[in-house]
Amino acid sequence: MSMVDLHPMEISVSCDRDTGRPRTLRVGPDEVGVLAVERIRDESAAYPAHEGPRTVFVVRTARARIKLAFRHRERRWLMEGIDPLRVELPAAA
Repeated sequence: MSMVDLHPMEISVSCDRDTGRPRTLRVGPDEVGVLAVERIRDESAAYPAHEGPRTVFVVRTARARIKLAFRHRERRWLMEGIDPLRVELPAAA
């Protein structure tokens, strides 16, 4: 599947103190660990004026790939896209 764009939704993110990379995501009562950071895009130099500078992360969790954006001016995290991972079960013999 491919990444599905969402209406930006605020999300709580805990980051690594040294690198600033996301480590855990909290959506409502659920907390999900980040297994890997797949991509980082720094949009500090070129960005839409109404949004301000931001950094976009694509992270992998146990259930999905998620596109996160950190808006520097507002100091908040938004979830902008999701790609649910399919869990393939082995075929029965």
